[in-house]
Amino acid sequence: MAEDFHKPTQFSGSKFESFQGGDDPASISRVAHETAQALLARVRSDPDPRIVERLIAYTDEHGIDTVAELWSRAAPRSLPGALWRMYLIRLLIRQDPDGTAFLYQRGVDVAVSIDPVVAGAMIPTGPAEIIAVADEILRGVFSGDFAVALDRAAAFCRVTGAGCTSVADDLDATEPARSSELTTRALRFSTTAQDLAACARLWRHHSLD
Repeated sequence: MAEDFHKPTQFSGSKFESFQGGDDPASISRVAHETAQALLARVRSDPDPRIVERLIAYTDEHGIDTVAELWSRAAPRSLPGALWRMYLIRLLIRQDPDGTAFLYQRGVDVAVSIDPVVAGAMIPTGPAEIIAVADEILRGVFSGDFAVALDRAAAFCRVTGAGCTSVADDLDATEPARSSELTTRALRFSTTAQDLAACARLWRHHSLD
């Protein structure tokens, strides 16, 4: 499915991973990997706080178009694939902080793991807290432990996915369409969490490229 995204981009949950490849997959892959490696190496070698903050807020000013063009078609378990998902998670949060905070908090309420601790959002989690943790996680990509940032993003996805599943169960009898939508979203969050966790392992073994 081809999509045109313009500033400001409204990126619904149904478009979570719905970009289509271009005409030259080899060229697209090469550019994705080269730009991701160059950006990360440049910033992490000298993490100027002003540059880091500009990178975090890049999509707020420019929309998701450029990031998507560069990285959205990369393999999920690759450096550009990981960066794309990190930016996408932040964008989804900022477009609907109230809804995301509600789903995340529900996930915290039903959690049986340490994922809420790993994700690191303040509890109880409202819109301000969910926006703050999105920025903190992306900041870690450029000026912290990259693997930890990936693990935090994966934990965030698992918690939010659990929240989606819990709310879907509540709505199954009364709002089946909404329940189905949330179930699908939970699956997307789960898949993204698996990919980000795998990327974190690869990074720790110096194998994420």
